[in-house]
Amino acid sequence: MSKRIITISREFGSGGRTIGKEVAQKLGYSYYDKELVRQVAVETGFDEKYIEQAGEYAPSKNWLSFGFAARGSQGAMEGMSANDFLWAIQCRVIRSLAEKEPCVIVGRCADYILREREDCLNVFIHASMAARADRIVRLYGSSEKSPEKRLEEKDKRRRVYYKHYTDGDWGMSQNYHLSLDSGIIGIQRCVDIISEMAKTL
Repeated sequence: MSKRIITISREFGSGGRTIGKEVAQKLGYSYYDKELVRQVAVETGFDEKYIEQAGEYAPSKNWLSFGFAARGSQGAMEGMSANDFLWAIQCRVIRSLAEKEPCVIVGRCADYILREREDCLNVFIHASMAARADRIVRLYGSSEKSPEKRLEEKDKRRRVYYKHYTDGDWGMSQNYHLSLDSGIIGIQRCVDIISEMAKTL
């Protein structure tokens, strides 16, 4: 049975987003990353920038997040925090997309949300600190923080978010069918491996 849904979890700077996009193009699947954020924004009334940040980062208890998050959506939250309400809608949207069509979904704990599906291939992309640091400087430029510090902070937030909502450990091999080191294997080879597995498993 071919895998019609592919989830891509990734360390920051490992090229997971690029890999996911190219896998979708190669297989003729729909690709959900920014578009997923837009769909959640439509359903929640939340600001897209807030969704993009809160959807992978540790839940915030800062009251300012409510003002930034919502555009008339508080009434629909039924007493939930902004983050929990966003999580509930995000789960619904991801499950709906998986039912609708073959697709590649990047991030958003999609591997956990779709864990009961047998037609889902869950992939984790990682690379060495040096390889990832080099990549983010090439792609995003330098900042006041060292690239290593930027990588550590971003991945820590993803790890805490994953733990909070799934009670699992982000990046643990048991959570995925396939774990690839893009720094060693290369972006294109990762694309080829994932695409071939999706077609043959």
